[in-house]
Amino acid sequence: QVQLVESGGGLVQAGGSLRLSCAASGRTFNYAMGWFRQAPGKEREFVAAISWSGSITNYADSVKGRFTISRDNAKNTMYLQMNSLKPEDTAVYYCAKRPWGSEIGVHPREYDYWGQGTQVTVSS
Repeated sequence: QVQLVESGGGLVQAGGSLRLSCAASGRTFNYAMGWFRQAPGKEREFVAAISWSGSITNYADSVKGRFTISRDNAKNTMYLQMNSLKPEDTAVYYCAKRPWGSEIGVHPREYDYWGQGTQVTVSS
């Protein structure tokens, strides 16, 4: 069993920065992970993903150049550094893990465990 707990969300002005964390517990941390977000009335969408080693990353076009995904396997923690935030980044942000042995993915259905989410609100 794996538990994922997000933290770091909050209210920030446009142009500001936040860093989200996702702490994992349970079995070993050797799996690919991702960040997704869901705004009110919208479907959950892919934000970024990272391989278990951290050597491979992928980003949605909407956040490329502004967000950076990383992980610290010694701390069983994944991060999302969000810079130059825009009001359209407002959403609940979720971290998720891929099944062991899988590559990074961009579809929510490819992930088997999810955190409870953390709210990010960007004011204009």
